[in-house]
Amino acid sequence: MVVELVVRAPERTSITEGDYESTQAWGMSLHLDLHRCDPGLIRDEVAIKRFTVELCDMLGVRRFGPTQVVRFGRDPMVYGYSMVQLIETSLVSAHFAEDSNAVYLDIFSCKYYDPQKAADYSAEFFRSDAVNGVVTLRH
Repeated sequence: MVVELVVRAPERTSITEGDYESTQAWGMSLHLDLHRCDPGLIRDEVAIKRFTVELCDMLGVRRFGPTQVVRFGRDPMVYGYSMVQLIETSLVSAHFAEDSNAVYLDIFSCKYYDPQKAADYSAEFFRSDAVNGVVTLRH
């Protein structure tokens, strides 16, 4: 079996709920890289859990179970917290890289949400001054 991968480049800067529905997408993924974040916030388990609850509430997705936050990593480049939050429509996850003060956030949901709103909120919460992201519709 041959598995072909496609690297998606952003073709647009936003997607509306109408756009989402018209494509008959099964779901949407947002992959967000936040750089130069506030070091105190990305090292604070309570802040990470608060961010996750507030993000899910803002996006209108229902959390399923508690937010899991674990700090680990032998390699200093990747050491930091990882977060997983199951949601009824899929998953929110992130890794908080302490060496570079970066956050790598992924949101996947079968329910439409506004990816720009998620990106803006995340950047503001973690006080990031450089953000990039990609939205992918899943079919």
